[in-house]
Amino acid sequence: MAAPQHVRAAPLARALRARASATAAAAAPARSQGTSRRALLGLSEPELRQLAVDLGQQSYRGKQLHDLLYKSRAKQIDEFNHVPKVFREALLGAGWSVGRSPVHHAVTASDGTTKILLKLEDNRLIETVGIPVDDDKGSSRLTACVSSQVGCPLRCSFCATGKGGFARNLQSHEIVEQVLAIEETFKHRVTNVVFMGMGEPMLNLKSVLEAHRCFNKELKIGQRMMTISTVGVPNTIKMLASHKLQSTLAVSLHAPNQKLRETIVPSAKSYPLGALMDDCKNYFLETGRRVSFEYTLLAGINDEKEHAEELAELLRSCGGGYHVNLIPYNPIEGSEYKRPYRKVVQAFVDALEARKITVSVRQTRGLDANAACGQLRNEFQKNPLLESSPSTELNLVPA
Repeated sequence: MAAPQHVRAAPLARALRARASATAAAAAPARSQGTSRRALLGLSEPELRQLAVDLGQQSYRGKQLHDLLYKSRAKQIDEFNHVPKVFREALLGAGWSVGRSPVHHAVTASDGTTKILLKLEDNRLIETVGIPVDDDKGSSRLTACVSSQVGCPLRCSFCATGKGGFARNLQSHEIVEQVLAIEETFKHRVTNVVFMGMGEPMLNLKSVLEAHRCFNKELKIGQRMMTISTVGVPNTIKMLASHKLQSTLAVSLHAPNQKLRETIVPSAKSYPLGALMDDCKNYFLETGRRVSFEYTLLAGINDEKEHAEELAELLRSCGGGYHVNLIPYNPIEGSEYKRPYRKVVQAFVDALEARKITVSVRQTRGLDANAACGQLRNEFQKNPLLESSPSTELNLVPA
């Protein structure tokens, strides 16, 4: 399996020396967006070894940090009982933290899907979803649907997250910790990760790639078990292709032509469908990985047989290596869109298959917990909590 390209530009030692002082005396940490301390979570073993050396410890102490973060799952530096007190104090003095956030609220749907709200250091809330699946062969799979931003600026008309506003990008450790929270909730290892939660991953590509590397290298989740989703941001698909990941690219298409797409996805006005499809074709040629097209079916809007025929023609004109994932619309509050009837969905499938297009229909999970595709939204994604409040007092925005 090919390893993901590391997104840091500087060599390892130089990059770490830019992040950590040579001694604990450099106590003022670099402040990043949304957080006042630097996070250990997300760092690799070589980076942690170098950090230990920079703080006057022997290299093997970094290996101990790695085990504490990714095996013992320590949440506070005070829990680092296997390392000397002087080292713990040096880490705290240099402005480091583990980078874990408390679970503010969790709700479980009747099908076992669980939506978790994490309260970040700046009191903003993000949502992540754990989706358990038992297949016919008796094996179990746990998928983590992770967020990449607090809210989303693209405001797709059918999506709850976009309606809730946008606050900021997530740091890489804030993405990584979502998987750890899901594993702790389910007491089961996450086997699959989809970057399909709150936000547009391509608008936060640096942190997404750093989290992707951590999932693969530190948490041992295979690259082919991960999917990065995008509605389409100019130039970013080319950037992603250059990293030659073995993960799936999922493009949220939702319409077979530019005019209709602009009514559903406002940001499509700056990224013509022809340019998007050319980038997808080049992505497949450069990586050898097929592109999956997400298509949310909206009753009476984009779900007619003619739309399926037009979609098939669009995909055929761009070559092979494509897959269509149909998503019957999941209702949200304040939207006039409707979910199509099953027979309409099946007719759309039949029209695509008749034209030799590989297609699947996504099984709806977590609907009664507002955790299904397009439903993630909370009332604090744009404005942070004014004060700490008990998890029982949280009001989820209905969808």
